[in-house]
Amino acid sequence: MRIIGMDIHRVAAEVVALHEGAFQKLGRIPVLRAALEEFARKQLTHDDHVVIEATGNAAAVADLLAPHVDRVVIANPKQVRMIAHAKIKTDAIDAAVLAKLYASGFLPEVWMPDAKTLALRRQVARRTQLVRQRVRLKNLIQSILHAHLIPPCPHGNLTGISGRKWLARQALPADERQAVDRHLSQIDQIEQSLKIVEADIAQHALKDPLIRRLMTLPGVDMTVASGVAAAIGDIKRFAGPQKLVAYLGLNPSVRQSGEGPAYHGRITKQGRGQARGMLVEAAWAAARSPGPLRAFYRKIAARRGQHIAAVATARKLAMIVWHMLMKEVDYIWQRPALVARKLRSAELRAGLPADHAKRGAAYDYNIAWKRAEERRRVEVAEAAYQGFTANWRARGKPRPVQNSG
Repeated sequence: MRIIGMDIHRVAAEVVALHEGAFQKLGRIPVLRAALEEFARKQLTHDDHVVIEATGNAAAVADLLAPHVDRVVIANPKQVRMIAHAKIKTDAIDAAVLAKLYASGFLPEVWMPDAKTLALRRQVARRTQLVRQRVRLKNLIQSILHAHLIPPCPHGNLTGISGRKWLARQALPADERQAVDRHLSQIDQIEQSLKIVEADIAQHALKDPLIRRLMTLPGVDMTVASGVAAAIGDIKRFAGPQKLVAYLGLNPSVRQSGEGPAYHGRITKQGRGQARGMLVEAAWAAARSPGPLRAFYRKIAARRGQHIAAVATARKLAMIVWHMLMKEVDYIWQRPALVARKLRSAELRAGLPADHAKRGAAYDYNIAWKRAEERRRVEVAEAAYQGFTANWRARGKPRPVQNSG
């Protein structure tokens, strides 16, 4: 068996083979489909193991080489650099290091999702990019208004119908007015693209029972559920909830040396940053919704502040997600009318027709007494959680009960 190490760049890859303890340079090949297929046919065998680092084009390279070799392994580039730090660094040396680490059993491998999960990851990433572009353009419009001493827009959405009418009445120089109109036109184009991307995400979400299950959590809508599900992939690859928390980078960093105590610092922020950000956004929403998660947030916020409490709530959400997916159960304190409303919103985004003559389960959210009844149920659970954790200390030890006599 040969171990083939490939140091991949944007336009070329350096290839080194490790066989019976000896290295052999196989040359530099272009990172193009035709060149890679020719290299695989002429120089690789079905007994070879290929090792590459995780890059933007690593998945495509792995798909091309997989039919020609026994196994393709993708390595975590951050951990590889920590293990094999060298003063002398070339592409050939990097390829040889990959092969050597794999041969010794120290290569930190990366799990590669299937094509369906990869496509969902790409769509969620595209939606995030489009939203950021829209926010940037709105900020440019706000900066123009601020520069000419125009007060903030009294309407909630500056680029909505009312906001645009208000914006048209403001006195601006001709060049600034043209800039505002240009930014509004670009926002319209972005929103059209956003509808297409969100429709594709919604269609996938409605067909995926895991995403529908995650939507039963408070603060988790279709977008957050899709992003988290795409980041997790197969939940069985995480042995416990702490593994999932670490994968999302929500675990605290730890420093300890000698016999001194361990110091716990900020979260590591390793792994899937986009899913981590979505969970933090969901935590802020869950903190405003009645239930045990709001009680947990308020308890941490009273002692450590709101921002730390939001991150801690996101970590709690990640642990709940692991238990829900492993045990194949919905969130126990879900609000059925609210969940039905989330699903109906996803159906409308997916392009399903709106039948106003027929009332579905989502209409229950518009009925005040049903909505209040669901809130009372989760408020009871919130009060029970507060009472259960009232005597907990930071380290989880109960306070001693004082004798009143």
